[in-house]
Amino acid sequence: MIAFQIDDMTCDHCVGAICRVLKETDPDAQVRIDLASRRVEIDGAQSDAEVLRDAIAEAGYTPRTAP
Repeated sequence: MIAFQIDDMTCDHCVGAICRVLKETDPDAQVRIDLASRRVEIDGAQSDAEVLRDAIAEAGYTPRTAP
């Protein structure tokens, strides 16, 4: 599992944008997003964490690796 903390993810629009960009980057990934904690978890990703982090950043957000 790859997890990110995205503090500037603040609404459902943000959730949709992040989910969309992650699925475009890795269609086989299973994405779980918890808006309340601002945490994104990706399972089954064929892409590595850096590629996914870059995709989120290109969408305009600031992901940090989460424990």
